[in-house]
Amino acid sequence: MGDAGDDNSRLDDMESHIAHQDGAIQDLSDMVLKQWDAIKALSADVKRLEEQLHALEDEVATGPGATPGEEPPPPHY
Repeated sequence: MGDAGDDNSRLDDMESHIAHQDGAIQDLSDMVLKQWDAIKALSADVKRLEEQLHALEDEVATGPGATPGEEPPPPHY
């Protein structure tokens, strides 16, 4: 009869352990989801900054108000 009580105690311990692991897995899943959202936002920021950098590079290369691809005037003008 002592074996049945011991088995029930072990089963209760295992159920408790599994419940704790389920909670930990859910916490990790939530953390990964938040990190993925942050990665997507940062990727969008990087893309926007790259576009701004390319626009500034084009403006510096051609001069303000010039159209891209237009040759800048020679320096003596």
